[in-house]
Amino acid sequence: MEMRFSVERARLAQRLIAERVVESDEVPETIRLAGGVDVSYIGDLAIAAATVVDAESFELAAKHVVKLKVELPYIPTLLAFREAGPMVAAVQGLKLKPEVLLVDGNGRLHPLGAGIACQVGLALDIPTVGVAKKLLCGEVGEWRGDEAPVIVGERVAGAAVKVGSKLLFVSVGHKVSLPTAVKLVKLLTRAGGSLPEPLRLAHYEATAAAKALRRSGMQEKPLS
Repeated sequence: MEMRFSVERARLAQRLIAERVVESDEVPETIRLAGGVDVSYIGDLAIAAATVVDAESFELAAKHVVKLKVELPYIPTLLAFREAGPMVAAVQGLKLKPEVLLVDGNGRLHPLGAGIACQVGLALDIPTVGVAKKLLCGEVGEWRGDEAPVIVGERVAGAAVKVGSKLLFVSVGHKVSLPTAVKLVKLLTRAGGSLPEPLRLAHYEATAAAKALRRSGMQEKPLS
């Protein structure tokens, strides 16, 4: 019997996930390997790419791309139920394990405090940081230098961060504090760049794989 997706059950799951998120630092003082994960689409086919970079040189150390069919359409604030599975599979396929993972999407910066970076972090049991290009919810507070808090209700749910010419919205995913999350986003962005290098490379790999599949017209063949 086919199970139908329930928004109500998904919201309940998010509330339970929010209770399990750890917002204290469990990352090494010096990060050596940093990961990123992003997803591109061809129709209902998700192409997820995970990367690992040397945190000092920014050289690509490992990458893995997977493709999975997704049944759920995009539903605002429920992105994780569409993309978390492909993201987790991509990271699990890496030959090197990142010490921290940057996720394309929100973590605590979510109406229920349980965005995709939280779900991916809990599933993999590693420190994760949510990095979004658009503000999902909340209000940006007073700027101090290149940072400003993002307030959702009565809580500081994340931070708006000016990175190069872009504005990013950073939040805790799992096993990291917000100050450390912001610090890592800045640390992992090249001078003059507008996106942390692990995420930039993950986006590139996912997009390149999707383009290759479109050109080949063989979307159902496994990726090598």
